[in-house]
Amino acid sequence: MRIAIVSALVLFSTLPQGAPPEKKAVWKSVQFAIVRFNDEAPKSWNIYHTEKRGILLVKLWKRFLLLDIKEQEVYEVDPQTVKPRGDSVEWSMSDLPNDPIETSEWKARDVGLVQRIRFRFGKAGHFLEIQLPLKPDGKTAY
Repeated sequence: MRIAIVSALVLFSTLPQGAPPEKKAVWKSVQFAIVRFNDEAPKSWNIYHTEKRGILLVKLWKRFLLLDIKEQEVYEVDPQTVKPRGDSVEWSMSDLPNDPIETSEWKARDVGLVQRIRFRFGKAGHFLEIQLPLKPDGKTAY
C-alpha cells in the first residue's frame, strides 16, 4: 500500500501543472513600407513582422490590427497587450481575439517591386492599403 501511494505521488509530481504562458514574440518594424487609409497617408502608423511570413501587425494611430494575408483576415488587437521595445514591439499570438473584423474587397497583387494589399472594413467602410517591398527574386520579404 505504501509503495502505491509513493508511486502515485511521484507520478503526479512529474505531470505538467498546466501550459506555461506563451512567450511574447518580438515584432520588428518593416522597412520601406507604405500605408494608405482612404487613399491618404495616416499621420501615425507602423508595420511589424515576425519570422512567419504573411502575418503582419499594423499600428494605425492608437489601434493595432493583425493581418493574416493568406487567410485574408484582419483582427483588432488590444493595444494594452502590445509592449513597445525600441523600434520593435512585443506581442503574443495568444492575445489574438477569436473573431476577425468583417472585411470586403480584399485584393493582393504584386506591382513592380512591391506587394499591394488593399481591403475595405465592412461592406461600405474605409479602405486600408499596404505596400510591402518584394525581394529581388519577386518573393515576399515579409
